[in-house]
Amino acid sequence: MLQVVWFKRDLRVSDHRPLYEAALRGPVLPLFIVEDQLLAAPDSSPLHWDFQRAALYDLAAQLAGSGSPLVIRRGEAVAVLEDLRRRHCIAHLWSHEETGNAISYARDRRVRRWAKDSGVPFIEYPQNGVVRRLPSRDGWAKRWEARMAEPLTPAPKVLKPSGVASDGLPPSRAQYADRLTAQANLDSFLAGRGFRYTREMSSPVSAEGSCSRLSEHLAYGLISMREIVQATRARTAQLVGETDAAAKTWRQSLRSFDARLHWHCHFMQKLEDEPRIEHENFVRAFDGLRENEFRQDRFDAWKEGRTGYPFIDACMRYLIANGWINFRMRAMLVSFASYHLWLHWREPAIYLARLFRDYEPGIHYSQFQMQSGTTGINTLRIYSPTKQGLDQDPSGEFIRRWVPELAGEANVHEPVHPIVDHTAAVQYARQRISEIRKQAGARAEAKAVVKRHGSRKKTAGKRPQQASLFN
Repeated sequence: MLQVVWFKRDLRVSDHRPLYEAALRGPVLPLFIVEDQLLAAPDSSPLHWDFQRAALYDLAAQLAGSGSPLVIRRGEAVAVLEDLRRRHCIAHLWSHEETGNAISYARDRRVRRWAKDSGVPFIEYPQNGVVRRLPSRDGWAKRWEARMAEPLTPAPKVLKPSGVASDGLPPSRAQYADRLTAQANLDSFLAGRGFRYTREMSSPVSAEGSCSRLSEHLAYGLISMREIVQATRARTAQLVGETDAAAKTWRQSLRSFDARLHWHCHFMQKLEDEPRIEHENFVRAFDGLRENEFRQDRFDAWKEGRTGYPFIDACMRYLIANGWINFRMRAMLVSFASYHLWLHWREPAIYLARLFRDYEPGIHYSQFQMQSGTTGINTLRIYSPTKQGLDQDPSGEFIRRWVPELAGEANVHEPVHPIVDHTAAVQYARQRISEIRKQAGARAEAKAVVKRHGSRKKTAGKRPQQASLFN
């Protein structure tokens, strides 16, 4: 009887509990399903699939080396699994839990229903710090710490082959999507690149080298959150007792990075607990705030990097070219779309999801709503594009590179034929949002958001932190 291990966004063999447990029980059929519905989803793009295909090639090589080649099927998940069940005897179906978009969420529910009806035991394990069916956020941080402290699950050295053939896989251009690259990025970050992480992560000029560059590898599971957390804390432990300036800078950077690993799961937990926030406002009192005033011309200008605000346009063009940009610049782009251009968050969220190679639905929609002011609990973060440009790109080199039509200008930070007036747009946005926040219904909803999703982290003399997590 076959042990089917269903790979989704967990494309690795190390620290992979489902694979390890399956290998203890008999012949293993490692399965990946190419799902047309996911590939055609509004938030999906060739950028994602290109990266995933390359990661699958690497996974296939690792599995083949252990004795059981990766089996790839194309189709709807339940239909694929039922076909395998009819052709072969399935003892168990194993997988990791996934916090994905609405399509994968519905797919997983169908698979669980199929498994129950077919009498196939379906065993799922947590992949990160997200807790399924979490009764309350109280104590969540302790659960996260406990999970991250668990021993890493070893990769099976030998897998009993299933004898099932694969459909094959088209080639990929993204040769950087492999386990070795993920590990190399982690090692180089902890050994040197991350030294000035705290100081340099905010500027697109320095973040490319000083950030970990692990987000895309985490998004597709080439490396586990537990592996990164434990490696980070092992590096921190090496600095104990050191008192020189370099050690102090390292500790500060590692503390900051460690906190962001925690926050990674904190935001994913929100979508896990309330899947509707992919499509609906956290606080429904904000329904209709921007939807009926959506301006397609403004949206198009923002998408194409031609708003007339040089730093905004440079960041968008950089993102389009690279599939990645640092977090502060992402927040600024969302803030500008939400407040300056008064765009409802859903359309910009779908657009940026397609541009982010490291698109992680749980983080994406939680952050989009936080940055656009529809959570009801967060301080409005309305960035000044000019100030951000001066702060993060004081010499203007980043702007000149990505907005070359301004290369000859002495002052590249000032808006050039801006699509909206900064002062007037900000004043309008604050007024509109403030009017809703004052409503009793909105205040009641905001309290419910805090109770269900708010961080329980406390600071001396202050209420529990509810926002401001990644800036």
